[in-house]
Amino acid sequence: MFCPECGTWNRALAATCSRCADPLPDVSGAPSERPDDEITALRRATGSRYRIIGRLGGGGMATVFRAEQIPLGREVVVKVLHAHLARDAEMTERFRREAEAAARLVHPYICPILDFGQSGETVYIVMPYLAGGSLADRVQKERAVSAPSVASAAGQVAVALDHAHVRGVIHRDIKPDNILFDDEANAYITDFGIATARFHARLTASGRAMGTPHYMSPEQAMGKLVDGRSDLYALGVVMYEALVGFPPFDGADAFSVGYKHVHENPVPLTEIDSRLPAGLAAVVMRCLEKSADDRYSRGTALADALLGYLAQGEDAGAQNRAALLARRHARTP
Repeated sequence: MFCPECGTWNRALAATCSRCADPLPDVSGAPSERPDDEITALRRATGSRYRIIGRLGGGGMATVFRAEQIPLGREVVVKVLHAHLARDAEMTERFRREAEAAARLVHPYICPILDFGQSGETVYIVMPYLAGGSLADRVQKERAVSAPSVASAAGQVAVALDHAHVRGVIHRDIKPDNILFDDEANAYITDFGIATARFHARLTASGRAMGTPHYMSPEQAMGKLVDGRSDLYALGVVMYEALVGFPPFDGADAFSVGYKHVHENPVPLTEIDSRLPAGLAAVVMRCLEKSADDRYSRGTALADALLGYLAQGEDAGAQNRAALLARRHARTP
C-alpha cells in the first residue's frame, strides 16, 4: 500500500512505513497487481501535498496525471517529464523553463502554473484541472467545430498571446492540444515548454526548428528567428483545422509538411466548404500569409477582426461575450 503520509509503496502486511516509519492503515488483503512505477515515484516526490488519482494521458515529453491538492481540496493536473528525458540536463531545463515562462504571465486565458518540483528523476509541474478538455478533443469528436465557437476561442487565445508577446514571450507551439477549456467553454493556452523569451538564454543550436510541423509558420519551419506573428500563423492553422476537420498542409514526414508551409498556398476555406462565413474565412486566410508582414501585426488586431465577425452573427451570443471580455483584458495598441 501507499503510505498516506509520504507516498512510499510498502508491502501489504507492513505495520509501518519503510521510509517515514508512520503507522500504516489495516488492509483486508494483498493488492491484486503491482503498482505503477511512475505513479509511485510521483507520490514519493510530492509527499502529502498531492493525492494522485490517475493517469490522464501524455505525449512525447511528459505524462499528465489527475490529482487533488490536499491542503486546498482542489483538483489539479500534474505534468511529469518522462524519466529518460529527466536525465537530459537540457530537457529538464526546458521543462523548468515552461514553469518559469508561464509563471511570469498572469492572464485570465493563460493556464497558470501552481507548482514546480524535482526529486531525483521525477520532475513535475502542477496546473489547474480544466474540465472542458482540449480543442483537439473537440475536433476529433465534432469533426468541424461551429464557426462562432472557433472565433470565440481564437479571440481569447489571440488576446492571451498578445499578453505574452508584449512581455517578450513567443509560444512557438500553438496547436489544438495546447488550447484547453474550462466547464464554461472559456479557452486557455497551456504548454510553454519551447517558448522563447528575452529573459532566457538560447537552448537550441541556430537553425534548429522547434515546434509541431503541422502548425509551424514558414519562418519557424526554416529555423529563422520568430516573433509574435509566428504564433498568429499557428493560430490560423488551428482555426482552419477546427473549421474543416484537417490542417491546411499534410505530408509523409515533417520535412514535407514544412516545405508546404514555406512554398505552397493553402486551399481557401470557402472552396472546401462554401457554407463557412466568408468574413471568418478571410480572417483565417490572412493569418496564413507566407510573409509575416502580411498577417495581423498583433494578437489584439486578430481579436478585433474575430469580434467583427462575431458581431455580425445573430446566434453568437455567449461566444461574442466571451471574446469581448477577453479583448477588454488586453492592452490598448
